[in-house]
Amino acid sequence: MSVNAPTRESIIETIKETIEKKNVELLHMQFVDLEGTLKHVTITAEQLDQAVNGETMFDGSSITGFTPINQSDLYLVPDITTFAVLPWTEEEGYSEARFLCSVKKPDGSDFEGDPRNVLKKTVKRAKDQGYSISVGPELEFFLFETDEYGLPTQRTQDVGGYFEPSPKDDGEKVRLAIYKALKMLGFTIEASHHEVAVGQHEINFKYADALASADAATTYKWVVKTVAKQFGLHATFMPKPLAGANGNGMHVNMSLFNDEKQENSFYDESDKLGLSSTAYSFIGGLIDNVKDFVAVTNPLVNSYKRLVPGYEAPCYIAWSASNRSALIRIPATRGPGTRVEIRCPDPSANPYLAFAVIASAGLDGVERDLTAPASVDADIFSMTPEEIEERGIDNLPTSLEQALDRFETGKIGELTLGEHAFNEYLGLKRGEWDEFRMTVHDWEVSAYQSKF
Repeated sequence: MSVNAPTRESIIETIKETIEKKNVELLHMQFVDLEGTLKHVTITAEQLDQAVNGETMFDGSSITGFTPINQSDLYLVPDITTFAVLPWTEEEGYSEARFLCSVKKPDGSDFEGDPRNVLKKTVKRAKDQGYSISVGPELEFFLFETDEYGLPTQRTQDVGGYFEPSPKDDGEKVRLAIYKALKMLGFTIEASHHEVAVGQHEINFKYADALASADAATTYKWVVKTVAKQFGLHATFMPKPLAGANGNGMHVNMSLFNDEKQENSFYDESDKLGLSSTAYSFIGGLIDNVKDFVAVTNPLVNSYKRLVPGYEAPCYIAWSASNRSALIRIPATRGPGTRVEIRCPDPSANPYLAFAVIASAGLDGVERDLTAPASVDADIFSMTPEEIEERGIDNLPTSLEQALDRFETGKIGELTLGEHAFNEYLGLKRGEWDEFRMTVHDWEVSAYQSKF
């Protein structure tokens, strides 16, 4: 710890001062389940001391993928650096705040089913090798109108296209309100714009270490949905909400930093692409393991309707320093900003688990000293099937079922998630696939009922 780093005691004292100044009455103790759904237990500000000491108990048996009813007592331990007053609650003489929490068992040990704890294990694995993990995600979302009951429709609230401003982009005012809320919560916003599809938007925030970035992605999704609702709209991070339009992606930019040298381990100025052997090995690890972890980065039945040719989403396993049709891209920035961008994840993924499996796969490549295959700089989407086969370019799984089969038999899933979270996640997603498989869908009725 540096000399000027704030102590735990000073941070708590600052929190108490903010609670008094902002008249905070309620504290939301937040965490996520295996699917990444945000949960919280609300306590009063008078219980702050008990809260920061990890004395807030809850029933883990009621949370997806957590504990059986006979082992249900779990405790929330807040990360005190995540304290924030919620801007939409501030009124004269009243406001609310939140903490993001990790989950502990009654004996004080980490609960292995907590996604935040899963990511912490991967961060430690990197740290043991002398690396810190830096992550910058880019989450896209749609804004839809709602009906008289407040439920989402399929009507978008604008007719804008990529980078178009108002009046075509009627979502500009919503993005501005989201920006203001995020800024008040401590975010550094780098860009905000209309995306390719009608009604689709993106707001990018500054990269951070892996855990802080997952916390930010979780908070971001919550804020986007909350602010959109204030405008009578529904924000969705569903991967493919509209047929025939681009889907929502969550491109993940990741770097390893050498803790001892305090430098980006992916950069080598002597290489023709400016990439180090560590970067090439990390890319090799992603290429080698991607089929085994897409069940986490692309976790829904709907995810695989986005990963098809023609809508900018990658479906072929390749990498390039320039080609956006490849699964893995190396953005042009070099030096401290050198990073690997993986483009298949979508924002329905649990950020903690997604960042964990991506980092784990890349670290596997570094540990095994893998070499990245030859880059593919031509537009893969314009290639014929014969050309793709000739180049040896493989496909991502085309369904959740295929992805789960690879997840179950591959090594990255259980290695990264641990036995408990791995089995719970696999069972949860198998059940989701079975429910989809046994459901008679509207398309089947319209295509077959009259014909047969």
